[in-house]
Formats: sequence, structure tokens, C-alpha cells
Amino acid sequence: MGRDAHTTASDAADPGPEYRTTGWEPDLPLEDSLLRQYVFGLAETSLDLAHVLQGRVLEGDGVLAGDLGRPNALFNAAVLTRPPAADEWDATVAEVERFFAATGSDDEHVFLWSAWPTPDLRARGWELEGHPPLLVRAPGLPLPPASDEVEIREVVDVGTLADLEQVMVDGFPFGDLQPFAPGAWLDDRVLAMPGHRLFVGYVDGAPVTAGWLQVHGGLATLVIGATLPAFRGRGCWTAMVRRRLEAAGELPSAAIFADSSRPIAEAHGYLPILRFTLWHRARRP
Repeated sequence: MGRDAHTTASDAADPGPEYRTTGWEPDLPLEDSLLRQYVFGLAETSLDLAHVLQGRVLEGDGVLAGDLGRPNALFNAAVLTRPPAADEWDATVAEVERFFAATGSDDEHVFLWSAWPTPDLRARGWELEGHPPLLVRAPGLPLPPASDEVEIREVVDVGTLADLEQVMVDGFPFGDLQPFAPGAWLDDRVLAMPGHRLFVGYVDGAPVTAGWLQVHGGLATLVIGATLPAFRGRGCWTAMVRRRLEAAGELPSAAIFADSSRPIAEAHGYLPILRFTLWHRARRP
């Protein structure tokens, strides 16, 4: 399946009068549902990073994945793009495992996202990361309050990009990217990725919060965000959400939030939709 095959429906064969769409056919427009928009946007982030940073991509039947062949936080990841049939799970997961085993070191971890319940993958060496909730926000709602303490700048050069990397690595935190070295995760090639905008928040000139926005298929996704522990509870998180919503304009917004962040997200207009299933494992257990 080509990268744009899931965005058009012009050449789909007529499946007959008894056919009922599932919402996950490869030729269905992304706009069929917000969940479909989110699933493909989630996959596209990893694919975009892999393309721009000269990694590898997998475009399989029902799964998309991106791999840089080195530690890459949560973004060495595969995303299921339709619910596998009961007899397809083994082949689908095996395809993902073979893809990630081709590069990188044994101790690096890779991820598998599913919007649907999965079989127990522990016998294959996978570990359950959890079931993080997906929340969506309609356009036109009042923005979260601004902050006089936080100055938010868009990432436009290697200096602000290094600040974003530092805050993400330390604030999330990403242990696989420690000790931090600028450019070990991202470099200035990401500044040219269409549809992606990055932001850093500063307090008294020091970078303390960071956020990533992706616009894909008519949906604005808060890809990831982090705030340094010492600055949590001071409005940094809310200010960063506000800035990304401003950049999103009139598009609906979606994000997978940590359960600890979910209450404040709901207070700012986000509504829970479902919980994803997230697995991780070493490349080669």
C-alpha cells in the first residue's frame, strides 16, 4: 500500500449491494471518522520522521511503521491501521517484528499501537505499556487560559530544536536517549517536515516545556508534550496546549494523554473516545 493509498476512494471496486463498510477499508477517505484520522496521523508521524531522517518505513496490509535504526523515543513504532481478523494476528505481529529486527541494537525498544484489543503478546517478548486514552476536542471552543510566566517560541533553528530535545528527554523522560546529546534524537531536517510544528516554552529564559503539533488529514494532533518536573503545576502544560490549539485554527484536535493529564485536558474541552493498547519490546528479545 502506498503512503497515499488510504486517502482516496475514487477507484474502489463496487463490492456489491450486500457489502457494509467497516470504516477501515484501504480506499476509504480519512475523514470517514475522527478515529480513522487519528490512527493514520499517528502512523504518519513515525513515517515522516523515518523519511526525513533517512530511516526505514513499513507499509504493510493493515500496519504502518517507521524506524530510524537507533533510539528514537516513542517513534520507532508500528500502528495497526485496521483491526486484524482473528487468524491474521500472528502474521501481522511477525511482520512488525521482522521489520524492527533488521536494524538497531538489541537493547533498543520499539512500540506497537492498536486502537483495538489485542491478543496477549507476552509470549512473543512484548511487554504491555498500558491503555492510554484518546481524547478529542471540537473546534470553536474557548482556548485554555494564557500564561504571563511562560514565553512560548516556535522551533525554527538548531538552538530552539536542542532546547525542545532537552526538555522532552528530561521531562517525559526518555531513558533511551540519556545522556542527552543535541541531535541524537532529532536534527534540523525535521524543521522542514510538512504538517509538523514544534514549540518550546521558556520561564526566565530557560526552556521548561515543549510540545509537538501535527496536522494531517484534517485533524490537528498534539503529538507529544513534556514539562520539566520542577515547573509542573505552574500553568506551563496549559500554555503549551493553548499555543498548539491556536496553531491548529479551526480543525478538531486529538491527543493521547497520560491518565495524570486527562482531568485537565477534559477541563479544557477534550472528550474521551477510547483507550488504545500500547506494547513495547526490545528489537530482538
